[in-house]
Amino acid sequence: MEIPVYKMTIDEVDEGVSFVALVEHPAIERPFQAFAKKQRFSETGEKRVLTGPLMLADTPIYRNDDTYGEYYVVFDADTIRKIVQKYFKQGNQHNVNAEHSTELDGVYMFESYLIDRDRGINPPKGYEDAKNGSWFGSFKVDNDKVWENREQFTGFSVEGLFGMKPTNSALEMALAGLAQDLAAFLQHLPSRYISN
Repeated sequence: MEIPVYKMTIDEVDEGVSFVALVEHPAIERPFQAFAKKQRFSETGEKRVLTGPLMLADTPIYRNDDTYGEYYVVFDADTIRKIVQKYFKQGNQHNVNAEHSTELDGVYMFESYLIDRDRGINPPKGYEDAKNGSWFGSFKVDNDKVWENREQFTGFSVEGLFGMKPTNSALEMALAGLAQDLAAFLQHLPSRYISN
């Protein structure tokens, strides 16, 4: 059975990202990194920063619900750019919750960027396989309880309303799956086997 693939869309009025959740199982299946101590500057104290991917461009995300059954969704680079611009225009940087339910005070986004290698905006270490247009961000955690319990969360999950359009699922899924498998394989090869 062929599982359909839908391209996610965003309109100018109702759709977009309203919250970012700290979750145990991110849909994009990539964890964030927690930075505890200052790495570069000489100030004392903790950094208390969570950094990682929020949305990965052209990466199929598996879904299963009562309305559509089994399917995949994909966000392309242009849609992610529109989502990010609307997210900041609406001032949603403080909208953070745990597992899409409990709102968290004292956690906010302070850094955000879209991967664009042509402009010199590269993925952070550990995410070199992220495609252009992927959205990364860093959140400052001033909330002591959230920081103490940060190990129960492994990544970010965006929360919002989006439109969906069907795609040529068989070809797109095959290509997306091959690209993802190849990138994961190359990431684990010693650098002496990879020529630039």
